[in-house]
Amino acid sequence: MTSDLRRPGPLRWLWYAMGGGLPARYRAWVLHDVTTRTWALRQMVRAVVQLVPVGVVLVLLVPGELWVRLAAVLGGALVGLVYAASFVPMTTEHRAVKAGFARGEAEAVRERRNAPARQAAERRYAQRYRGGSPEDPALSPRSP
Repeated sequence: MTSDLRRPGPLRWLWYAMGGGLPARYRAWVLHDVTTRTWALRQMVRAVVQLVPVGVVLVLLVPGELWVRLAAVLGGALVGLVYAASFVPMTTEHRAVKAGFARGEAEAVRERRNAPARQAAERRYAQRYRGGSPEDPALSPRSP
């Protein structure tokens, strides 16, 4: 899939970061963007890009001392980023749906990519804390 990744230019990326859709030729890149190892960090960068113009306008237009305006904008930005962080999985899933993928596809791709590391961690946990083999069904965390 990496061979057909076509990254959007700076203006298209800015449009995408602000919530706009991309043409179909960027479909594979959107899936890569919302499923790569740094997918959550990428979404937080997009949230910062969305907050910066609002912050600049507020600092420039609201009357008062500069330090008060900057502190207010910084406080509001931090609250906005906490809010954005709480919705990262849903926001990235929505971006994948806008690109034409089925709902749940981005999460499924991330799960497939993380499966070997998760299984290795489960084996280490079972060996260290349960004193047994992870293949033993009684030790499986998913058994009833």
